[in-house]
Amino acid sequence: MAGKVIGLLGSPLTEGNTAQLLDRALKGAEDAGCKVEKIVVVNLDFQACQEMMFCKEHETCILDDDMQAMYPKLREMDGLIVATPVMTMGIPGKLKSFIDRCQVFFMAKYVRKKPLISKEKKKERKGLFICISGMNIPEVFIGAKLTVKAFFDIIDCQYSDELLISDMDTIKNIQAQPALLEEAYKKGYALGKSLSS
Repeated sequence: MAGKVIGLLGSPLTEGNTAQLLDRALKGAEDAGCKVEKIVVVNLDFQACQEMMFCKEHETCILDDDMQAMYPKLREMDGLIVATPVMTMGIPGKLKSFIDRCQVFFMAKYVRKKPLISKEKKKERKGLFICISGMNIPEVFIGAKLTVKAFFDIIDCQYSDELLISDMDTIKNIQAQPALLEEAYKKGYALGKSLSS
């Protein structure tokens, strides 16, 4: 049975370097036998978390916006690829708001002790993190990784692999680095294979 992989693009540039890396990773997962879907966060219409705590007792959020359609997708998927640039040593604001709105998973898992993902499905769900940074300094990915690892934990998806590319201010165009695009494809393919086997 083919696995379902979601690619979550956190970059505000829908055709930029991050998007191209995500597209290659999704192609890899698709070639490995998975069904893939790309979600462009910047194109979604939703509010940031208002801490209204409706999700403390319910399986969804009280805010009626595009996030309502995201929750079932995140529950049903088998694999997740999050792709984002580093911004201010973290991730772009809209992606962070998307993650914050997944408080519905946090409340179910840690407060009500009734996770939205079954134990059986949890064992199989895997995630890949793709991140680029303009700067080339050792600690540049720390903030982004901590946030994404927390997100994966909340939605019960194993953080199984990563592709971290720094010095993009020098590289500028990812097309000039075909080996990096190939690496994204290979990691997507490996993720897909592990889900479809």
